[in-house]
Amino acid sequence: MVGRTGRDVVTSRLPGLVQDWKLDLVVVNGENAAGGFGITEAIYNEIRTAGADAVTLGNHAFDQREALVFIERADALVRPINYPPGTPGRGAAMIETRGGARVLVANVMGRAFMDPLDDPFAAIDRALDGVDLGRVVDAIVVDFHAETTSEKQAFGHYCDGRVSLVVGTHTHVPTADHRILPGGTAYLTDAGMCGSYDGVIGMDKDEPLRRFTRKIGAGRFEPAAGPASLCGFAVETDPATGLAVKAAPVRLGGDLSEARPAFWEA
Repeated sequence: MVGRTGRDVVTSRLPGLVQDWKLDLVVVNGENAAGGFGITEAIYNEIRTAGADAVTLGNHAFDQREALVFIERADALVRPINYPPGTPGRGAAMIETRGGARVLVANVMGRAFMDPLDDPFAAIDRALDGVDLGRVVDAIVVDFHAETTSEKQAFGHYCDGRVSLVVGTHTHVPTADHRILPGGTAYLTDAGMCGSYDGVIGMDKDEPLRRFTRKIGAGRFEPAAGPASLCGFAVETDPATGLAVKAAPVRLGGDLSEARPAFWEA
């Protein structure tokens, strides 16, 4: 979600979706929630109150300096697992769903065109060591925060059969490649953002246009106003194996064409 516009569309619509779709688990990426850069404790609590069971982050995880402190007491706030040892917070969290299932939620950051972090492939191996899907946990959700489609696709295939779903974040634009991989892992290259698409990746278009055309900035980036879209990824898993059996994109409101999971709309 990007800025107040993104927060408002989530907090206004999520409670109804939880009820109407009987959602067991909701994961929201909140790294751009505070004015587009980072997250505050008040915003984290707002998102959780609206119905998010876990909140993931990314390369803007600590743009708001207070996050360095409150992340330690925010049990459902997950920053990239491949940050260096000693970084505050946690890269994975065990969440109990509304129905009593146990779900591991992990956040991993890619390296291509991103801040150099530890190897994301080795990091997810360590996180999954001894955490057998369908035995130790009922589901495993991975938010892969990365720039390039190739790295995201490679990561999805690398995790196939070992996690319930891999969903990409960071580029803010929803992709159309949702599917269930051969091993049973649901995959989407990018879920898109919750915010206004009448801008540039959630930001008011004027400043990005100035920087692209003149190479000189005139101010800071500000979240775009206007009608907001709620975008995400809907996945249903097999309670016996934890693998995905259904997957569909979610796009509600704003300027984008609407998409709803037909398997939850009946």
